[in-house]
Amino acid sequence: ETTQLCIRQIREYLTPQTRILDIGTGSGILAILSLMLGAASATGTDLDPCAPPAILENMQANGVDPDKFRVILGNMIDEQGIRDQVGYEKYDIVAANILPDVLVPLTPYAAAALKKGGVYITSGILEGKEDLVADAMRKAGLTVTTVTAQGEWRCVTGRK
Repeated sequence: ETTQLCIRQIREYLTPQTRILDIGTGSGILAILSLMLGAASATGTDLDPCAPPAILENMQANGVDPDKFRVILGNMIDEQGIRDQVGYEKYDIVAANILPDVLVPLTPYAAAALKKGGVYITSGILEGKEDLVADAMRKAGLTVTTVTAQGEWRCVTGRK
């Protein structure tokens, strides 16, 4: 359900020029789907060393050009070097489908990666926790634009 919430928001904002950053990319589903929907490029970060081979397998299975998806192994919250590799003010969409205890400290770094006018799409948020994420977005200089729901899950989207 959380993946579906993110995908619905990504579809709303994605254009052929979109550069997307998927934080906590895991199997790469959000970034791969964005590329399949026509995004120009994707970058994904994850802590799990098993993520890159899974992503490559999923790209091949879906006919996605591996040159369009850069994977960075590391922690954006704790590692300045990872944030520098990801870059600043370069993404049209930053997506993070992670629990709020990670989203809250992650949000300032996600906001820094966004271009002006870019959107930050967050999910993995249980009902009742959306205000924590919305407050973190506001503190990071973002404007909360939508909160969507599917079952007990919430997706909070903000714009830089």
